[in-house]
Amino acid sequence: MSQTFTGGRRTPVTQIKVNPCVVTQIKSEGKDGYCSIQIGFGTKKFTSLTKPEIGHLKGAKLKTAPLFLREISLSTQEAQKLDLKVGDQIKVDDILHAGDTIKVTSTSKGKGFAGVVKRWNFAGGPKTHGQSDRLRAPGSIGSTTTPGRVLKGKRMAGRMGGDTIKIKNLKVIDVEPSSNMLTVSGPVAGTKGSPVRITITKHYKAKQNE
Repeated sequence: MSQTFTGGRRTPVTQIKVNPCVVTQIKSEGKDGYCSIQIGFGTKKFTSLTKPEIGHLKGAKLKTAPLFLREISLSTQEAQKLDLKVGDQIKVDDILHAGDTIKVTSTSKGKGFAGVVKRWNFAGGPKTHGQSDRLRAPGSIGSTTTPGRVLKGKRMAGRMGGDTIKIKNLKVIDVEPSSNMLTVSGPVAGTKGSPVRITITKHYKAKQNE
């Protein structure tokens, strides 16, 4: 994360490295029943692929294999407008522009096994009158004779983090095609180097007097 100044106000921002994505497959409504494109991003060695995977990527004529493959559904009009072919590259400035509103989906940091105070913000037990072992305890978790068990979904200690987080209404502050760097307002979940999925929710429309 970093910060920038927009309109005289300081704005916390996150810088995301968005390398070009390559088109690895195109599906049409006539052949497959729906329109979509499959894109690959990241790099890994071809020696780590299986023979079916190598055959699938043969048409793209890539020097390195993509680390991830994702399919994006399109309408027939969108597919005709884009007019993409297998092997074409999609760069960050082809899709995103300053002022656009986006949604970023990523996986949050894993924090291991955590207690209820850290995981659910419980207050803990009393801190006086000799309660030395109750400071971070969850308290009563059971019920009465009916139902006589701990109900499913009870907030208790357990694995924390590693969840899919969607952060909405982030603004695109700047797009740098030379360095493939995207600057967005606010924080983004996940560790450094973890993949994120960016979805445009609203395109920016400039005012007529601008």
